[in-house]
Amino acid sequence: MNFSTFTRRAALGAISGALALATVATTAAASDTVRLRFHTFYGTEIDAIAKKFRNSVKEASNGTLRIQYFRGGELVASDQFADAVSKGTIDIVHGTGGYWSGQIDIGNIEAGLPGAWTSVEEAKEIFNSPEVDALLTEAYAEAGTVYLGKGYGHNYDLLTKEPVTSLEDLKTRKIRATSNVAKVLNVFGIPTVYLPAQELYIGMSTGVIDGAIYGGPVEYEQLKLHETATNYTFLNMLMPGWTETFLANPAAWEKLSDEHKQILEVAIAQFAEDIHQWLAEGNEGVAEGTFEFSTLPEADSKELTKAAQSIWQEEAARSERNQKFIDALVANAKAQGRL
Repeated sequence: MNFSTFTRRAALGAISGALALATVATTAAASDTVRLRFHTFYGTEIDAIAKKFRNSVKEASNGTLRIQYFRGGELVASDQFADAVSKGTIDIVHGTGGYWSGQIDIGNIEAGLPGAWTSVEEAKEIFNSPEVDALLTEAYAEAGTVYLGKGYGHNYDLLTKEPVTSLEDLKTRKIRATSNVAKVLNVFGIPTVYLPAQELYIGMSTGVIDGAIYGGPVEYEQLKLHETATNYTFLNMLMPGWTETFLANPAAWEKLSDEHKQILEVAIAQFAEDIHQWLAEGNEGVAEGTFEFSTLPEADSKELTKAAQSIWQEEAARSERNQKFIDALVANAKAQGRL
């Protein structure tokens, strides 16, 4: 079929117009897509969980909300998370209060003080209480962040090169510990040092440290620490041994629609639960023979709990807010029959 010059020009014009409209629509869609930088302290070991998280946010928002995911150490060090999210370097961080305890008064307490809780259910009941939730919201708002919620770890015990039969054995060994646990160990004259997770393998293999209190069997296995040490000792101090905290940059959070906020809250809660379940299943599934398991004598575990009470009061003295949090923990411990 032959087209007249006019017809060909009209057709070309229509095509050009359609392409222009398509380009505008694509550009508009791209500009409507919100992308958030999300930084966790975990490494590659939770990549499958992270992929599910990113996909759930994308699908629930019909692609209008996307997560740019960064693993531990990729953009900023974990102990810089609170500062980074308050400044907007990161939009959302997933860390634990022990990393920023020097900056935020409540950090050590909410991360998990020895003796504070003995089951996940107990920890959830504490953090879901209106009183404690209000304390966390207030503390993180003062620090220039938005408190989004909690995640719950699992086993958090001691891995050493040599067997441990008592606290006395540890007085000649240098143990990696976060600040709250280090304070308790220091009461017994046990030397401690802090190293980030990425440095534990080198630290253990070169003798910089003789042991570490970092997590459960699955985490030590994931970090390949069983290649350097195989003695795992249950301390009976805290279960879950740590809690995880999600914080957002206020400006980034306020720019989100209510729908996007709800999508994120639901997805983050599921992300946290997936990690907890992964830890639980992983700890139960570590191959027999990977570690030699033992338990600290009951008398020593009780001594750790007693020593922890002075740490609780030390934290309480840091602020009126901390005192309220400790009062809540004391009330809970008494209700549970531990005090």
